Amino acid sequence: MNVQINIDTASCIRCGKCVKVCPAWIMTQAKPGDPIGLRNIDSCIVCGHCAAVCPTGSVRHSSFPPDKIHPIDRNGLPSPEQVLLLCKARRSNRALSDRPVPQEAIDRILEAAHRAPTASNRQEVSFTVITDPAILDKIIRFTLDTFAGIARKLENPLVKPILKRLRPEFYNYLPAFKRLIAEYDKGNDLILREAKTLLLIHTPYANRFGAADANLAYQNGSLMAESLGVSQIYTGFVLSALAQDKKCKFLKSIHTGKGTCRYGTRNAAVPLSQLHRQKTDRSKQALTPADLFRFFSPEYRLGRDPCEKNKFIKPIKHNAK
Repeated sequence: MNVQINIDTASCIRCGKCVKVCPAWIMTQAKPGDPIGLRNIDSCIVCGHCAAVCPTGSVRHSSFPPDKIHPIDRNGLPSPEQVLLLCKARRSNRALSDRPVPQEAIDRILEAAHRAPTASNRQEVSFTVITDPAILDKIIRFTLDTFAGIARKLENPLVKPILKRLRPEFYNYLPAFKRLIAEYDKGNDLILREAKTLLLIHTPYANRFGAADANLAYQNGSLMAESLGVSQIYTGFVLSALAQDKKCKFLKSIHTGKGTCRYGTRNAAVPLSQLHRQKTDRSKQALTPADLFRFFSPEYRLGRDPCEKNKFIKPIKHNAK
């Protein structure tokens, strides 16, 4: 990325705030009150902290022009008690309903997930929303077929005597594999729990922090889902099966993550559903989805209010399937 950074010496008050917040140590100042210098601009991770913290707008960053930075009222943030209450309220509810999740709710969940931090600000997290029943069933069958293949290998009479002695923990999974397959044959889905929407969060396999980035995005989306009354679970079954697909053939077969499959992907899989519970009177609660947008959004950390002009942030573009 070709980043350009300049300091307007005429308006700079030499407070040194930009020097303190820059994680790449691009800004320099020999001693308090000295002019601000620049070095190694190519090492910029485009976090925008320097432009956001400058009280006079003297830091000119090509990725953060003045019209992208707005003053904010931090009193709009949820209180610590409200945030903790949301964390306590969030549950992995596997009793999913058959009602589809409204598109507006999906967009808000995606926006919250998109706002999660990433290692070195690489921002390589992608999202795929799947609602096609045929593809959802294909994912279930892929997961079960993968487990069945593992079970056959574990029970191979030539391998079992050796493997059971060397890696006995592998055999702890056999009863669960058999139960999942047996229940599916009876018409019971224990993989996606009859969810009508599946959110795949994926990053390039070459990104060694990709799994952590995907999980951070999941947690943001999970809390937003809770505030919207959308039930969600983190399905380790699908992730375990995808981990066996080293060449990413299955995701390619369902046209997912086209730009991330050269070396495979690191994923988080999240079935979504409308929650089975009475509607809550949101007017009596101080913490709203708009509050969460502010809470999750880096715009707040960069000095911008994401809800300043619109009631809610506009949905990000994503490759919905």
